[in-house]
Amino acid sequence: MSRRMVLLLAITCAVAVGNIYFPQAIGPLVADGLKVSADSAAVVVTATQVGYTAGIVLLVPLGDRIPHRTFLVVLLGLTGLALLTAGCAPALPPLVAASALVGLTTVAAQIVGPLAAGLVAADRRGAVIGTLLSGSTGGMLLARTFSGTLGDWLGWRAPYLVAAVLALLLATVLAFTVPATTPASRQSYPALLAEPLRLLRTEPELRRSCWYQATVFAGFSAVWTCLALLLTSPAYGLGAQAVGMLALVGGATMLCTPLAGRLVDRRGPDPVNLVCLLGVLLSAAILAAGALGGTPGLAALTVGTLLLDVSMQSGMVANQARVYALRPDARSRLNTAYMTCAYLGGSAGSWLGVRAWGRSGWWGVCALVALLTVLALVRHLPVLRRPRGSLPVPAQAPRRNTAPTPPDPPLAAR
Repeated sequence: MSRRMVLLLAITCAVAVGNIYFPQAIGPLVADGLKVSADSAAVVVTATQVGYTAGIVLLVPLGDRIPHRTFLVVLLGLTGLALLTAGCAPALPPLVAASALVGLTTVAAQIVGPLAAGLVAADRRGAVIGTLLSGSTGGMLLARTFSGTLGDWLGWRAPYLVAAVLALLLATVLAFTVPATTPASRQSYPALLAEPLRLLRTEPELRRSCWYQATVFAGFSAVWTCLALLLTSPAYGLGAQAVGMLALVGGATMLCTPLAGRLVDRRGPDPVNLVCLLGVLLSAAILAAGALGGTPGLAALTVGTLLLDVSMQSGMVANQARVYALRPDARSRLNTAYMTCAYLGGSAGSWLGVRAWGRSGWWGVCALVALLTVLALVRHLPVLRRPRGSLPVPAQAPRRNTAPTPPDPPLAAR
């Protein structure tokens, strides 16, 4: 796969992921424009996120049934139309409904990953996954700035309309550039929906990857959920904008994830997972110093969140490389199981983080992050005692004989 194609797919990830996050920056503008309360306008963000979760469960498994090019073009086309509808919504209820459709269909990034894993040689898979994750991170970070600036200038509808044009334009480009692929499965839709649960039950390496990501993402979500509470507390007395400025530090992960991917290609995912888990554990210790307040505390928060972001995202590269190598004929269904577990972990982490904050303050949140990381390390350390290569992940695939098509379909660009 050429570098130009990798770049195009990374941009696709950025646009798709950005659609989830840009409404967060224009909530007050939506409230003013539609004459509703700020709390009511916040439902737009919730609807988008709920729709995205539903899209991962209901649509991503179809990536093994529908040719990737066709599926991506249809998804981006539907996203563009949903964004256009949202941008023209006359009232809040139609906007909420359109936002749910945006979230449901903007799952292109979860289709791009399995597509790229099939288009690239195994010894380059980690580097490509890292680059795609950089695109997703860039979309997440830039979307808020883009929508906030454009919304202040032209009103809340402008970000939706511009995002619609970008999605439709990208759908057109992908229709002529993405190579044709052969669907890996002919299973019925109900069977595809049930498959992620079966894969979780039968694939121990998938369960292991899901456990790592769920625990680390839970800690990540706990930190970012409670960070606003800390920065607006008497220890700092800052505004909510300080959280947004601190989040920009996470842009460094765009440079680190491709490097992590190359390390995965050279060393395998397990050593990278170990370094990342230790990095999260160290970040919990550094973040704990943030409870001191003042300039030293703010410096600790900056360094700690940067290390946490880099470790979490780099670990995700290792986990996805391991998952995509398990079953070439079921990569979309594997990704559905993996991402669902990750988001469930994140949701649980946010809930636990708020309760840890209520009981023990910021120290309790950092202790929660450390505890979750230790749980992942306890699962990971026995794996490191195995001789390298004693359990080759791809060797598990031939044991199944359920797929009616060859497990590694011929791809035009291979």
